[in-house]
Amino acid sequence: MKPSVSYMLICLLSWLSLLQALSVQAGNNDMLNRKIELTKSKGTIYELLEKITEHSGCLFIYDSRVIKNEKTVTIKKGIYTIKEAIYEITGNRRLSLRVIGNHILIELPEKKKEAPLPSIAKKDSAASSFITIEGSIFDKYANTPIPFASVGIPVEAIGAITNQDGNFRLRIPDSLKQTDIHFSHIGYIPQTIKVNTLTGRPNTLSLEPKVISLQEIIVRLINPHKVIADMLSNRDMNYAKEPVYLTSFYREGTELKKGFVNLTEAIVKIYKIPFSEYHAEQDQVKLLKMRHISNREVKDTIITKIKSGVNATLLLDLIKNPPEFLNEPYRFLYNYAHTDITMIDNRMVNVIVFEQKNDVKDPLYRGELYIDNENDALVAAHFEIHPKYVEKAVGMFIERKSRNLEVKPQKITYTVTYKPWNNTYYISHIRGDLHFRIKKKKQLFGSSNVHMWFESVTCKIDTTNVSRFARNESIQTKTIFAETDFVYDENFWGDFNIILPEEKLNESISKIASKIEEINY
Repeated sequence: MKPSVSYMLICLLSWLSLLQALSVQAGNNDMLNRKIELTKSKGTIYELLEKITEHSGCLFIYDSRVIKNEKTVTIKKGIYTIKEAIYEITGNRRLSLRVIGNHILIELPEKKKEAPLPSIAKKDSAASSFITIEGSIFDKYANTPIPFASVGIPVEAIGAITNQDGNFRLRIPDSLKQTDIHFSHIGYIPQTIKVNTLTGRPNTLSLEPKVISLQEIIVRLINPHKVIADMLSNRDMNYAKEPVYLTSFYREGTELKKGFVNLTEAIVKIYKIPFSEYHAEQDQVKLLKMRHISNREVKDTIITKIKSGVNATLLLDLIKNPPEFLNEPYRFLYNYAHTDITMIDNRMVNVIVFEQKNDVKDPLYRGELYIDNENDALVAAHFEIHPKYVEKAVGMFIERKSRNLEVKPQKITYTVTYKPWNNTYYISHIRGDLHFRIKKKKQLFGSSNVHMWFESVTCKIDTTNVSRFARNESIQTKTIFAETDFVYDENFWGDFNIILPEEKLNESISKIASKIEEINY
């Protein structure tokens, strides 16, 4: 969601007091030679580079190994060209600066080569026909990671998302190195950058929050019930009418007392049927690759497993399986309000907030729906079991437990997003987070906090020659992936796109990697 007005005002005041950078008329049109006036200021390299962006309109792309974002520096008062300001802030006059559109690429100077290369794209190996783009995406003003931001090649329906640390990795065919890569997230201004600008280095990018002024919209009373009804009635217009193949990366994991217990990952190909054919046939899932890691050094005797994780991602397709807060017969159980208008990919989106009524005591939901203002498409939903009644929902999630254990849900949250391709919306990202407290009966102290989660991201859409899988090709979607051991190998996934493990998860994996038994699948 976009920052509040008060937050934006605070940011604005801080810019004025820290830097007071004033644009000065440049003697020519060269961006690097444009002049700005800086007051004596102290801040991180990231913060001071963003001040140049604010007053010049230029954006920065740089290798995170070259520019240390969190290093604190002091700027002397004076009038600088943008080039000189960058050198002053980074403390490195050897840096190579290149203007690409409205971006400035900061990098170390290339070593001399016998023959110049036609592009800066770097292949992963001589035999590979794929290239890799990787990096991190931050909020431009807050300098905080943006989780679940979309990263992809829209014209080819190839994509991935950032993990919760804001990190991403996208593998694309070498033939696409001259195309554009698109970065977006709800509430932010999207960015489009040439692929060959980003290859060969980890990149640090930022997205600017989009604040909608009153001049941009017609202020009117919006009926949330009508917005939801229009969204459902326009599903035929916005979502797939024919079956489609979705190649997806799926992962699930468990943490116990904030410690890593297990991680399971898979590449699956989904035969996805239109929502209108729900009663005629079901989605199918074909397993392409899979691996599993367990921390065998965990001393706790509590064993947890996720059952039907893949099936849960299929059921969380809200367009195909409308939950009760979207379903007309049950909407009387909820209060709805139109609370905001935000942006996604430069399109206005209505924000509808819902919550179960006060006189409803069963464990139902509360959350937010993001519905396109123009075409009524549902683009995202964030919802949770109401915290007031979540402990009553234990029977919804626990299938079996030891008789001497008490299990209480603490927080159950879900995220669902859709992305358009060729004017049709497809499921993009699904995540579920389930937090439980477990303790032995008749024991006053010593409870354990368990966090179980599952996640799926669509990495490729294919509408050509789509047909159902043979019976022996598909898997039972209620499969317990954690039943089989696999090795966590950095090169295991090859050219598939995945969600990168978060830093905390990576550290845990590294500690136990040498102790994992490898089994081919």
